[in-house]
Amino acid sequence: MAASSVWKYCEEEQAGKSALIVQFSNGQIKNTEQVDFTFYKNADTSNPRKKNRRIVAADTDRLCYVGNNYGAGSLKCNNLCKYYVGVLDKKTNRMEVHNAELFSMQPVLPGETLKEEGASEIQDKSYREKVDSLIEAFGTNKQKRALSSRRLNQVGSETLHKAVAKAADNIIEKKGLKALVQDVVQTETQAENDLYLPPCNPGAETPADVYAFDSLISPAQYKALETPAQTLKGLSEEDIQKMTQEGSSLVVLKELQCLPKDPEAQDHKVRCLWYLNWLFKLSSQRRIGPKYGSEEGMPRNIMTSFLKNFTVETFNDGQIRNMVPASMKTKIVAYALALLLHIRDFEVDLTLLQRDFRLTENKMLEVAKAMGLKIGKISVLASGGLMEDHKLGTLVLPLMKYDQRMERRKRKKMS
Repeated sequence: MAASSVWKYCEEEQAGKSALIVQFSNGQIKNTEQVDFTFYKNADTSNPRKKNRRIVAADTDRLCYVGNNYGAGSLKCNNLCKYYVGVLDKKTNRMEVHNAELFSMQPVLPGETLKEEGASEIQDKSYREKVDSLIEAFGTNKQKRALSSRRLNQVGSETLHKAVAKAADNIIEKKGLKALVQDVVQTETQAENDLYLPPCNPGAETPADVYAFDSLISPAQYKALETPAQTLKGLSEEDIQKMTQEGSSLVVLKELQCLPKDPEAQDHKVRCLWYLNWLFKLSSQRRIGPKYGSEEGMPRNIMTSFLKNFTVETFNDGQIRNMVPASMKTKIVAYALALLLHIRDFEVDLTLLQRDFRLTENKMLEVAKAMGLKIGKISVLASGGLMEDHKLGTLVLPLMKYDQRMERRKRKKMS
């Protein structure tokens, strides 16, 4: 029968005594017999903050080490966990269990004095210098080369920083701070516009070439629209009324009521309206499924183009999903507006477009101004026989330029 062992909690722990476990920050002690340890405790036992403070010092033939259980250099694990050390007596099979406390031993260079409380911040700042001094004195050749390289890089970085600062001061002095701020605002605005505006040729000679039709609908996509677009031809008043009740686009319904009689022009317009109608449907979606549009006869190349240009891929639950975030909805609005410019002889009722996309008037005008359109007003006969003012966007050459800095300032004041 195996001998049994019992453990006993040491009674001296109740008097505040505990075992000490030390770890050295820069290596391991091979021969512990050659290390002299000294233990200090705070003499102010009446102060509850100081009575438990302890310091452990270790002297070797090369360096001195110091560790404490308070301040910035102490181990935080002592406050989070409680440690024990067991000492087994093999003769009696009795184990004495002692409270334990961990200390991190840091090297102290000759000539240094211990920092008093309140100087921990200074000690933290100079710790890098202490390590560098140790490397210079006892480091290997590889460590010394790395130290020298780091110091050279630090000098080079400071020199580069001074050169850049001097060059910036010269540019500000020559051009002026106000002009530089304006250039930065224009650059940022142009970068934001490039994210969602269709390809633009501001130097075009005709309005049709500013936002080229082929950049909106490619020739391959235009050919694929021939079959599905036929469903929009010859719609009766009842069909249009039914589409109105189903919440179809106001712009598309209005254009379907005035199709040209020329077969070629009519075919071109219904293809554009079919594509435009699907842009409206896409903007109302949050997530695009893998079979989106297939049941309605959407051509595969158009579906691929929609996913590539107007959605963002996200990874969720082990699947790749296509989402339509707010930024992509703005891009859809810009492409729909550019396509409407070709359909409507480069004049678009922005108010109707705004209502279809459920935008605010300021957001719709922001997109129109970013595309360089001239903003005007037009009176339109509304339901009930009343006249209402609509915003009108017109593409004229040269393109309109708006002060983006003033526009941003106005929006900031309004918000």
